[in-house]
Amino acid sequence: MFNIALIVTGAVVVLALIFDFINGFHDTANAIATSVSTRVLTPRAAIAMSAVLNFLGAFISVKVAKTVGSDLVDPTSIPQTVIIAALIGAITWNLITWYFGLPSSSSHALIGGLLGAAMMFSGSFSIVNWINFFDRVLLWLFLSPVIGFLTGLFFMTALNWLLRPVRPTTITRVFSKLQIVSAALMALNHGANDAQKSMGIITMALVSGGLLAEFYIPLWVKFACAIAMALGTSVGGWKIIKTMGMNMARLAPINGFAAETGAAAVIFTATMLHSPVSTTHIISTSIMGVGAAKRFSAVRWVVAKDIVWAWVLTIPIAALISAFLVIIGRWLF
Repeated sequence: MFNIALIVTGAVVVLALIFDFINGFHDTANAIATSVSTRVLTPRAAIAMSAVLNFLGAFISVKVAKTVGSDLVDPTSIPQTVIIAALIGAITWNLITWYFGLPSSSSHALIGGLLGAAMMFSGSFSIVNWINFFDRVLLWLFLSPVIGFLTGLFFMTALNWLLRPVRPTTITRVFSKLQIVSAALMALNHGANDAQKSMGIITMALVSGGLLAEFYIPLWVKFACAIAMALGTSVGGWKIIKTMGMNMARLAPINGFAAETGAAAVIFTATMLHSPVSTTHIISTSIMGVGAAKRFSAVRWVVAKDIVWAWVLTIPIAALISAFLVIIGRWLF
């Protein structure tokens, strides 16, 4: 029995690290799309910087990991097979959206998968801590895109007003350097929020399998998740980089700086409030806000509409996929 528990736990760890790796290359665009599109950084340099800072960011906090791993569903109330179904559901949706070049949320795919699998297993809605879900997930699901848009709009409007007397060539030269700093901040905060989700899900499996008496993040879990995300980031998701950095709005270095700085500030705030937000939602809407500061027609709203649909569908579709996998598991075993 003990060996079986170890095998199942190993399967969860492998799937969680695969999810983390996919999250890394799926969300590479979050940190570097604007830097690449404005030609401030070469793709190779941008990805290398993002990978290193994603790794370092994973060690900033464990608050988001606790939300995902213990505050939405009690780890002792579900078996590890439910966690496996949740991970497969999230990975499936991530690959679908990556294939179509849509910057959907890996975070919400994982949460949707976890909720769908847990509710199907228990046959009850009460297995989910809905207060924490509404407070830390659903509220931020709706607020973070709005905050991201307004932050990008505010930063860009303020910069336009402050730099009116400055020559455009000087602005471009200065912000070509500053955008490297803003991209670094974005990558660091992306790692701080996103890598924690896999940490939380692995620790959840360890508690569920009786390998941990209480919820805390072992050091090896932090390292494994940080490395998996950094490796995934090093691969790069070029379709999504193109969608975010080039298809939504035409960006100059000052625009990229405003979008990245605003998004990084919002993500940092959410991380400190234990909220597993979508870094994709925030940087995407921050780019839209920056584009709208010039004029609303500067944003390609047709592309934005497709992205919003991917956001809306992520949690319910990931939940349905994972719930279906639980049903299949019961039928097979």
